[in-house]
Amino acid sequence: MVEPRRLRAVDLAASVGISVQQVRNYVDLGVLPSVTRTPAGYRVFTAAHAEALVVVRRMAEGHGWARTREVMAAVHFGDLGAALAALDRGHAELDRERAEIRRVLGAFDTVLTGPTVAVPARRRGVRIGEVADLVGVRTSLLRLWERRGLLRPVREGGTKYRLYDEAELRAAQVVALLRRGGYPFDIVASVLDELRTTGSPQRVRAELARREQELHRRSLARLGASAALYDYLRSRGLTGATVPAPRSP
Repeated sequence: MVEPRRLRAVDLAASVGISVQQVRNYVDLGVLPSVTRTPAGYRVFTAAHAEALVVVRRMAEGHGWARTREVMAAVHFGDLGAALAALDRGHAELDRERAEIRRVLGAFDTVLTGPTVAVPARRRGVRIGEVADLVGVRTSLLRLWERRGLLRPVREGGTKYRLYDEAELRAAQVVALLRRGGYPFDIVASVLDELRTTGSPQRVRAELARREQELHRRSLARLGASAALYDYLRSRGLTGATVPAPRSP
């Protein structure tokens, strides 16, 4: 049997732009395959480690370091089931994030197409009863939304009546529109946070669309990383239907 060609740790590290100590750490963490040692105690690296290191760097770009460490260590410790489960969680996270963006985008479509409240001219703001009439809800609902942190009226000096300026009146309208549309409070809060940051529904919608495009980019990067991992698993004979039982690290 031909002995695999040995690689120097320094050359292995240089091939992906990391330090020799990082290569050693990767071995200790299980991120790279285990090594044999020479009679003098030196680690023996081979092409298998070089292959794994390329996959590690690709995985880190797509899945992040924490999940890469979890997945690669599970593979090298013989627990393919745990590795696949970790990958599934990563893709599920992107799916939830994508669904959240879609829901918020839908909420902003509701805001953009909804009617606009005519704001009465007031120097110090509008009181809660008038806001309720303008928005079409009960004052008790406005108080509930305030307790949930969705509305932020100020208090009138002396009387302590709630006063809503133009921005808060618009916020009350947005909450009413979205709640009528069946949106949960967490989505409503997200919409209001974005509106208070930018002040413009159109700008917020554009920003959410930009985030969606960034999510597409991350999803493709994750897909490419998973494909690289699949090729690595296949080279190790681990892509059959039977998942081997894990071994102790």
